[in-house]
Amino acid sequence: MNLMNEKIEHLRRDFAILAHNYQRPEVQDTADFVADSLDLAAYAMQTDREHILMAGVTFMAETAAILSGKKVYMPDPSSSCPMASMCTRDMVIAAKRNHPDAGVVMYINTTAETKTVADVICTSANAVKIVESMDSEEIIFVPDANLASYVSRFSTKTIIPIPANGHCATHHMLTAEEIHLRRKEHTGAEVLVHPECRGEVIDVADFAMGTSGMVKHVRESESESFIIGTEVGLLHRLKKENPAKAFIPASDFLVCPSMKMHTLEKIALQMKMKENVVHVPEKIAEQARKPLLAMLGM
Repeated sequence: MNLMNEKIEHLRRDFAILAHNYQRPEVQDTADFVADSLDLAAYAMQTDREHILMAGVTFMAETAAILSGKKVYMPDPSSSCPMASMCTRDMVIAAKRNHPDAGVVMYINTTAETKTVADVICTSANAVKIVESMDSEEIIFVPDANLASYVSRFSTKTIIPIPANGHCATHHMLTAEEIHLRRKEHTGAEVLVHPECRGEVIDVADFAMGTSGMVKHVRESESESFIIGTEVGLLHRLKKENPAKAFIPASDFLVCPSMKMHTLEKIALQMKMKENVVHVPEKIAEQARKPLLAMLGM
């Protein structure tokens, strides 16, 4: 154990350290729990630790704070999701005026303020199920147009993406040509891609699923090698949990800069100083909590 890990171990008594699947390997290895955004939120609700340290992006920390009622800290508070900033509360309200009978399904990758005007929140893992559960035949889907397009493959409902070009810059850059190239280089490997990818990528993949789905699929699959079309941080967890299998990034450029902002040094400093508290105003938290709990069936 190095000096930095020793510092963290000394300070972590009152902290639950949560890390998203896209974090740096050493951050994942230090965390109490590593998961996707939905499971991180659920863990935050059930932990008995006094404080939560979220190694993820801002919307994840906000969600944890809203659902747990605990103080949530971020090692680097500037770690924000660009896609979450692509749609505002006012944009959803305007869309609702144009489509008054539409239900509002909002991807968890949104700010707390934007969540206040959602009917229900979804993740990439449950987006299709959530949309199909709605009574409305028109669905305003916020903010990922690629995920909206993916959902429309499995639903006869009219899906209205708001904004029309909302996307995750990391997943959006992956191309079908890169998938074809990797297939040639790694014959027989299964191709798993994220639903945030463009339709052309999903068309040539074997499976499209969120990170939790990829973890489960790889564990249960008899295949020995996998081409992974999501942020490269997930490959560390996949290899750690499946050491006998091979994992190839679909592209070496699938890196989210925001997810890489957190370091062991910042984690140790924040646990000591307790400065970067994620603050969600109570009125916003109360309104955003309702669609989050609706997703969780609570």
